Formats: sequence, C-alpha cells, structure tokens
Amino acid sequence: MSHAYRAVQWNRQKQIYDACLAAGVGGYLALFVGVSAAMNPGATAETLFIRGFGTAALLLLHVILCIGPLCRIAPVFLPLLYNRRHLGVTMFLLALAHAAFATFQFHALGDVNPFVSVLTANGRVTSVSQFPFEPFGAAALGVLFVMAATSHDFWLANLTAPVWKTLHMGVYAAYGALILHVALGVLQDETSPVLAAALGLGLAAVLGLHATAALRESPADRERMADREGWVDVCAVADIPEKRARIVAVAGERVAVFRHDGFVSAVSNVCQHQNGPLGEGKIVGGCITCPWHGYQYDPATGASPPPFTERVPTFRVRVTRGRVSVHRTPNPPGTRVEPARIEEPHVRRA
Repeated sequence: MSHAYRAVQWNRQKQIYDACLAAGVGGYLALFVGVSAAMNPGATAETLFIRGFGTAALLLLHVILCIGPLCRIAPVFLPLLYNRRHLGVTMFLLALAHAAFATFQFHALGDVNPFVSVLTANGRVTSVSQFPFEPFGAAALGVLFVMAATSHDFWLANLTAPVWKTLHMGVYAAYGALILHVALGVLQDETSPVLAAALGLGLAAVLGLHATAALRESPADRERMADREGWVDVCAVADIPEKRARIVAVAGERVAVFRHDGFVSAVSNVCQHQNGPLGEGKIVGGCITCPWHGYQYDPATGASPPPFTERVPTFRVRVTRGRVSVHRTPNPPGTRVEPARIEEPHVRRA
C-alpha cells in the first residue's frame, strides 16, 4: 500500500524474497538428500524424499514462528515479515509433499483406502512408545491447508482482519500437533540423541523468543489511571520522537501516540490489515505507516488515504505543560480529532 494508489503485484522485493526462498529450500533438499544417501546407501528414494520434505517443512515452520517475535525485538528483521505468507504457503507445500510420499509408501498398497489407513492403521493408543502419530500430522496438515488457502488479501478483506487473524493463529495448534507427530513418530524409531536435541532446541527457540518479546512489551501494557474526566497522563512530549510514536495502555487498549510537525495525535495501535503495531511504524508523507506491510492512516482521522477504506479508532489528546494526556474513550474508527498543538517553551529574557 502507498500514499498514492498503485497496485502492487510481483514487485522486485517479492521476486528477490521468493528467489531466496526457492534457493534456500532447493539447496536444503539437495544437501539433505545427498548427505542422507551417502550415510544410508540402502535408503530408498521415497524414504529420502519423505524425510527431506518433512524436515524442510518443520524447519521452515520454526523460522516462520520466530520471525514475529524477532521483529518485535529488533526491527532489522522486518524485511522477513513483509512476505511471510510466502513462507507459509511454501511450508504447506513441503508438508503436503511429505504427506503424499508417506501415504503412498506406507498406506497406498493395501486393501484399505489410504486416507482411512493413515488414521486407523495404528490402534495402539494405550502404548506410550507406540502411540499413533499419524493423526497429529493429518490434523496439522489440515490447519496449514486452511491457512495457505486463505493467505491472499482477498480473504483478509472479506473475512475481516479480526476473523482472519484468529483463523491464522491456528498455526500454533498446527505447531503443537507437528511436535507430537515428530516426537511420537521419528523419535520413537531413532536412537540418535541428535534428533531429539534438535527438536528440543527448536521448541526452546520458539518459546524463548515469544517470552522475550512479551517481556519487552510488558511496560507498554502497564495500565495508567484516568482522572475524573477520563484523561490519562501518558508521557512527556519529549518522550515521543518526531514522526514516531509512544505506545501506551489506555483503558485496556494499546494506543499509539504520534508526534508530528508540532502536533500530537493518538490512534489505536492495531492496523486493520493484519493487526500490525502502528506505533512501531513512522509517519511517511503525512500518514502513519504500519511497519509490517505499509498500510497508511491519517493521524487526525485514523482513515486510510483514498481509495483505501481502512479505518482505526482515534483518541482525543491534549498537551499541558509539556505532558501528553489521552482520553480513555476511543472514538469510532475514522473520526476526525483535532491534533493537539505542542506548546512552545517560554524563553526568559535577560
């Protein structure tokens, strides 16, 4: 999205992003299959592809889950976030290829429908060491399919951002199911501690980064008391960098308080595209620009510039003796609020 409307298709950034992604996936698969074939000469091609596609999908899922908290910790990772959905679709295709090869090799040559066999072949539910792992993989694949199928902005616009975001939070359920799928499947048949250590390290990385990002953001969620008229003192004007924002918690909601050209404005911190943090962006061309995908909003109205129609709630704001206060009651999305003028400091005459 840009301040002046221009349709964005397969631009240069997306081409570079996807070229790097394709090269990375192709290189990994070639290296994995080559090394595995050298170490296990008796392994069939199907087995090598099953393991290659499966490990590539699981590794890419870890990368996807780590990008979000990394971007909250250090903005340098934001370029990875811009087309993260491309990673998600690629990861699903790798998981689908893994499932297809595994189904063909282990379930397609019997009398039972292969899809039924996947879910019913192993009935040892009372055994910890032989507990059926296939249903967990199938469940994860189903969730990943829904996410990949609805990844385009068409679905985001028609489902609305809150519904779309809730739907795509299912990635954590898919991740949990895949961890169980791998732990109960591969690790039951392997004696090497390397695989168990790698899986544990990946899980620790995902949980650790999310916990670190949450701790880093916790000060912004510290609730401030309002006065009798509903005004909340949030910070000093000097605490807000020019063209940037200070994120504060007002009445249980994160609010982005922007300083721009001698004025202060406040809007909801939640971008209507993918719930991105507007307060971590900056004002470009007079518009608040979301750091995730570039969606823009007028700081006075919370409305996107025409022909776009996204709107976020605005908040009344005032500046008194160098302190910024925000009213705790949000205005309907797109409501114009006059920006508060920053008072010029009085200069004493000699």
